[in-house]
Amino acid sequence: MMHHIGIRREDKNKWERRVPITPAHVKELKEHHQIQTIIQSSTIRCFSDESYKKAGAIVKEDLSDSKVVFAVKEIPKELFEEKKTYIFFSHIIKGQKYNIPMLQTMIDKKCNLIDYEKIVDENNRRLIFFGRHAGIAGMVDTLWAFGQRLQHHYHIKTPFEKIKKTYQYPDLQTLKGHLTDLGKQIERKGINEKITPLIVGFSGYGNVSKGAQEIIDLFPLVEIQPKQIPTVFDDPSDRCIYKVVFKEEDLVRPKQQDQKFNLQEYYNNPEQFESKFQQYTPSLSILMNCIYWDERYPRLISKSYLKEAIHSDMFRLHIVGDISVDVNGAIQPTYKVTTPEQPVYVYNPDTDTHTDGFMGNGLAIMAVDNLPCELPKDASTAFSEILWHFIPDIIHADYNVDFDDLILPPEIKNAVILHHGKLTPSYQYINNFL
Repeated sequence: MMHHIGIRREDKNKWERRVPITPAHVKELKEHHQIQTIIQSSTIRCFSDESYKKAGAIVKEDLSDSKVVFAVKEIPKELFEEKKTYIFFSHIIKGQKYNIPMLQTMIDKKCNLIDYEKIVDENNRRLIFFGRHAGIAGMVDTLWAFGQRLQHHYHIKTPFEKIKKTYQYPDLQTLKGHLTDLGKQIERKGINEKITPLIVGFSGYGNVSKGAQEIIDLFPLVEIQPKQIPTVFDDPSDRCIYKVVFKEEDLVRPKQQDQKFNLQEYYNNPEQFESKFQQYTPSLSILMNCIYWDERYPRLISKSYLKEAIHSDMFRLHIVGDISVDVNGAIQPTYKVTTPEQPVYVYNPDTDTHTDGFMGNGLAIMAVDNLPCELPKDASTAFSEILWHFIPDIIHADYNVDFDDLILPPEIKNAVILHHGKLTPSYQYINNFL
């Protein structure tokens, strides 16, 4: 018996060219698992309609024959069908207001919802994600903006001015080849003594941070610990980049001075901690923000801090690559998300204003919120490589039974947010936002 799954067309914006399942895995599912894929036609998708047809998919608009519908981003609420199972990034687990109407529609139509973001292993590590490619693209776009700002605003020439925006490279291999060549140029000729030492800091050490570090590691590198930052200025080299990764204990301290830092205590009671990151900020050239943040946590950079610090001769921070893109969040001057076309703006703390582009006085901020879209084929291939192994279990599950009796791999069952239109036990808290 042939089962049917659907892949919906992505239409959130012109940059969303990713797919959850590639043609290669569509073919594998049909030939070895008797799972037929129905996919809506798209003119912007990174894999063509023809490539899906060759893999054995059916290209048509109507997905009503599909037992389960896969997407990448949110699905417009008017497209949900009653009692159907949907899998996508719902962006609802924080109670995001803009998606409450979508969630309510799914509840009203008694849908099942599985969220990729909550597919985790026994250690709560995400299994299916675009984080690595977000980090990669965010680092490249930040280096592009850094090079352009130095050249055009400060009239400082560096090898970074030759870097392109991520989407302007045909693929990750070409991108890495170009940056590797620039790294060799830095080894031979240096960066520019006017900005030496060039210190790049990373807040966090998860998948996003690892992706960003994957790019900076292509350059000649010296990795240092936070406490070593002052020593770099004793005898700095312009033929390398200094990399420093900040963990939680480097970012905050307990408000009660007699207490020692405890990671679990920080997670449980973040309001009892305060930022100590300001001791490092002035020494950095670039900061890549890769951490989870909500309003309970201290900020890395506040507007009030920046207004005072930016006028110090010791302040060297040119740009923040805010990959996490929490508006008014860990990086308070992040006031909006940007696009791959125009990825950066400059915040002036004296006037509390922002100027699009890389010119102007203040701190430059890269705040693209759909970074993996800039590497759609590479990102989709890596995503699908993990996801497709779960699809046979997802498609063969009987969703008519009670949730306790629903047979799914634990990684998938833990990610079921709605079952029969009701919030499952782990997600009852979302009722507070409805």
